[in-house]
Amino acid sequence: MSDEKQSGGFSWFVAGLGLGALLGVLYAPKPGRETREDVASTAREGAEYLKQRSRETAEQVSTLVDKGKSQVSDYVEQGRQYVDQGRAQVEQAVYQGRDFVQGHVEKVAAAVDAGKQAYKSTAADPTVPNGAGV
Repeated sequence: MSDEKQSGGFSWFVAGLGLGALLGVLYAPKPGRETREDVASTAREGAEYLKQRSRETAEQVSTLVDKGKSQVSDYVEQGRQYVDQGRAQVEQAVYQGRDFVQGHVEKVAAAVDAGKQAYKSTAADPTVPNGAGV
């Protein structure tokens, strides 16, 4: 039963399509040749319009790509500058740290030497019992 309804519906659709085409040809304001020429002309105009819009869009995309490349280049250059600046600051901090440590190494070495000398002088001094007078 369902197949019969579908085939009947399709038949009515085809009949309506044929009737519409017949009425369109009968009531067309222009002869078939002129209608075909108008359709072809409209199709050419549409194609030319699409070509023109495609060119304009391509130009806009190209402009945007160029701007994007320029901005990326600027950001990359800024990044390089920041990296170089950070590297210089780290190197400066390392050198300052080395100088600081070296200054303290010399002070500690001097203190150790002074301590050794004090120990030697007290250990060798017979007036201090067992070297405990320091």
